[in-house]
Amino acid sequence: MGEEVKRTTYDRAHRREYRRKVRVCLDVFETMLSRTSFDSEHPLTGMEIECNLVDAEYQPAMSNRHVLDAIDDPAYQTELGAYNIEFNVPPRPLPGHTTLDLEKDVRASLNDAELKANASGSHIVMIGILPTLMPKHLSEGWMSESNRYAALNESILEGRGEDIPINIAGPEPLSWQAASIAPESACTSTQLHLQVAPEDFAANWNAAQALAGPQLALAANSPFFFGHHLWAETRIELFAQSTDTRPEELKTQGVRPRVWFGERWIASAVDLFKENIKYFPSLLPELSDEDPVAELTAGRTPRLAELRLHNGTVYRWNRPVYDVSDGRPQLRLENRVLPAGPSVVDMLANSAFYYGMLRTMSEAEQPVWSQMGFPVAHRNFLDAAQQGIDAQQHWPGVGEVSTQKLVLDTLLPMAHEGLRRWGVDAEVRDRFLGVIEGRARTGRNGASWQVATVRALQDGGMTRPRALAEMLRRYCEHMHANEPVHTWPVRRPD
Repeated sequence: MGEEVKRTTYDRAHRREYRRKVRVCLDVFETMLSRTSFDSEHPLTGMEIECNLVDAEYQPAMSNRHVLDAIDDPAYQTELGAYNIEFNVPPRPLPGHTTLDLEKDVRASLNDAELKANASGSHIVMIGILPTLMPKHLSEGWMSESNRYAALNESILEGRGEDIPINIAGPEPLSWQAASIAPESACTSTQLHLQVAPEDFAANWNAAQALAGPQLALAANSPFFFGHHLWAETRIELFAQSTDTRPEELKTQGVRPRVWFGERWIASAVDLFKENIKYFPSLLPELSDEDPVAELTAGRTPRLAELRLHNGTVYRWNRPVYDVSDGRPQLRLENRVLPAGPSVVDMLANSAFYYGMLRTMSEAEQPVWSQMGFPVAHRNFLDAAQQGIDAQQHWPGVGEVSTQKLVLDTLLPMAHEGLRRWGVDAEVRDRFLGVIEGRARTGRNGASWQVATVRALQDGGMTRPRALAEMLRRYCEHMHANEPVHTWPVRRPD
């Protein structure tokens, strides 16, 4: 969940003052990058896992308030939907055995949360889109109680001036009209954070953008929405459409969408914040009492509340994050490409692959992005979202190649080397990158397992709704057993 706000509507004076204030914040931020010591000596990694809640029949459970009260842990927070919760994994360094410890800690925390959720008749599911979610679940009572969410809903619909059309191609195309941003709540992700020095940010962001296609192809886990088989990672297109403030006329004019891959490689984190202000009007023009110029002049670290709030409503797949911790400024790269799930070991394998690749790519003498046009990286990303692990990817020095071959022959050695440079123990590298190798060799990820299982169940006589619920039941069994998805069997009805 982003920062809470006090209001749900804003007048013209708010918006005018907010625009002025956010530009002041940007000037201060740019000054800080050249003069201030950012906290980056001992970089930390972090993870946020967005989860879904289901009932005993594996249907969406609008029970997050009761579940969060039962869990009673500040690491668990609300998300947009009343059937969503978010688990914020405490940040930690990468070197040594810490990722193995993280696996144990995350499993223990989620298992404890699951037991407490069971008391209110709910189960926790880590998946990109809940496959049993149907239009009836998003008609009323779907939104968590929060001024932020109510204000976002109001601002997006006000900007459009009409309902939100959802049109997604695929094997079973879907067309639907949404009267709210409810479809956004269906999109649950794993978000990876990396603390970086300002001078290293551009190289890491460029690397993350170049990697987004293969990263998503390996991890796709969202093939169903409203009962339709759509993209391998439908979450990507659904999120883009459900938060789109542009009516058709503005799309035709080339106005940029708020869910944005970007359009160029960057030289500094400032480039991204400048684009945010240049291209996107505010959705939540909430004003703080801080005078950032006075704070910086007094030798204190400004929080830059307006800049941060605006940044949080421009939905980049790789987002810059400015924060303050213990009085020192931090700069983080937030990777938002990955879906949640399928299992803890799968998510940590995805993170190990990502952090290893980023280290190798960002330190290369001839970076990948210097040999790859930005539109090629974007095309890789969209192909991965549509086709998942079956997607073709374009990679410098390799050309057009299958995701599986690219990962096995080129990217896995790079990821191993990157983790070695991070100081990650060989045992840890082998465990988690072995999961990535298994996925690439078998051609099975969360999306392909879901589709194959539903097909097998329907071939065995089940209707689509029953098959989706039974598939989700089996998914949860394997998820709780912490089995990597490439080892999950595909079975007909028992």
